[in-house]
Amino acid sequence: MQDDLGLLRAASERAIRYVAGIDERSVVPSHDQLMALAQLDESLPEDGLDAAETLRILDEIVGPTTLATTGPNYFGFVNGATYPVALGASFLVNAWDQNAALPVMSPAAAKIHDVARDWLIELLGFPAQTDVAFVTGATVANASCLAAARDALLANEGWEAPRHGLFGAPEVNVVIGGQAHSTLRKSLGMVGLGSDRVTIVPADDQGRMRADLLPGVLADLDGPVLVCAQAGEVNTGAFDPFVEIAAAMSEVPNAWLHVDGAFGLWALADPSRAGLVQGLSLADSWAADGHKWLNVTYDCGMAFVARPGALRRSFASIAGYLPPESGFEAMHHTPQSSQRARQIEVWSVLRTQGRVGMAELVQRNSDCAVTIAETLSTAPGFEVLNEVVLNQVLVRFGNGSTTEALIEEVQRDGRIWCGPTQWSGETAMRISVSSWKTTIEDAEAAAAVIVECAGRVPAA
Repeated sequence: MQDDLGLLRAASERAIRYVAGIDERSVVPSHDQLMALAQLDESLPEDGLDAAETLRILDEIVGPTTLATTGPNYFGFVNGATYPVALGASFLVNAWDQNAALPVMSPAAAKIHDVARDWLIELLGFPAQTDVAFVTGATVANASCLAAARDALLANEGWEAPRHGLFGAPEVNVVIGGQAHSTLRKSLGMVGLGSDRVTIVPADDQGRMRADLLPGVLADLDGPVLVCAQAGEVNTGAFDPFVEIAAAMSEVPNAWLHVDGAFGLWALADPSRAGLVQGLSLADSWAADGHKWLNVTYDCGMAFVARPGALRRSFASIAGYLPPESGFEAMHHTPQSSQRARQIEVWSVLRTQGRVGMAELVQRNSDCAVTIAETLSTAPGFEVLNEVVLNQVLVRFGNGSTTEALIEEVQRDGRIWCGPTQWSGETAMRISVSSWKTTIEDAEAAAAVIVECAGRVPAA
């Protein structure tokens, strides 16, 4: 036992050293560090090898090849960092190794689920009866909400999809915006509604659904309707006009409004974004990531469903050995049965940051995005392509090919990291400010790095 505890202490010390040095290291590993990964190419040991040596390899060989996504200078994929309290809670959660599926399996996880649910609903302004399920990420959160929507809409038509499947079921009409995220389409495919079997409403130049066109679209549809809106377009950060969308849907007798809000949903925590999120709470369900803007560890997603019983209708799993419960039964509200207690990290961050801290995070990251955009908009050759309303900056340097060259140079430089995207048929650079560590000074430095790298890119 003593050897086991010594091993854990050594591992924690290595992890703490990694965290302590992350802000000073290059965001991107060096060529030599990547080449060192070849040391992992060994045969499966016959009798097993020393555990301490295994941890040493992870720390000294694998650790240096990780991207510094938890520092202040990673601006890719809308990835958040990790609050220290979330990482500390993760240490405890892993040590406890609780199965959060049922209260009888973990009363601790069940209690924290109830508290975290109440706090989230209060923070985001959702209806009091909203169910909250913790899953692996926004893709599964979307899929969970869409499954609940599918089954509720079909139940209203007299069809029980969980028991009878979709063969012969009434058709569910799915409506999405022209700039809907790829993971929403993936989720639609997962729940049998089809990634391409959708009606698309065109988007405006910021990626917002053209709600003025929605009434005409809905008038041409017969039967139940599922409309999928978006809070935070992945390139521009734009929000769909939820009030107008909900108004257009009010005349549809059997309808469900779902919102994909992977990172944008957290704008509800910032009172200064009231104009941006107007009408967002009118939806029936919402999907969000915790490992993006909430800055907890991977993986953590949240499915919010305002219609009581809808998640349970889709995911209840009854077996003779499962006892009846009086509390929230996670396994009956999510696709997975056994599951990690993700809610504990969420509770830890919400308790530590509070309402004011969450608003400050959204405000500061958004201010950083504005700072970057203002610097680049005045630099020669740069064009900012979006209205910077949240934490996303979409920029092009010259044309698509020179922008690709700039992105390669920024990534080669290694001091910051930004990625490419496609916008209006050409490559653009997407800059996402999601880390709790990023300050205005970091944003100013990042913009300076981008401008400096642009000076090394040949003109088109």
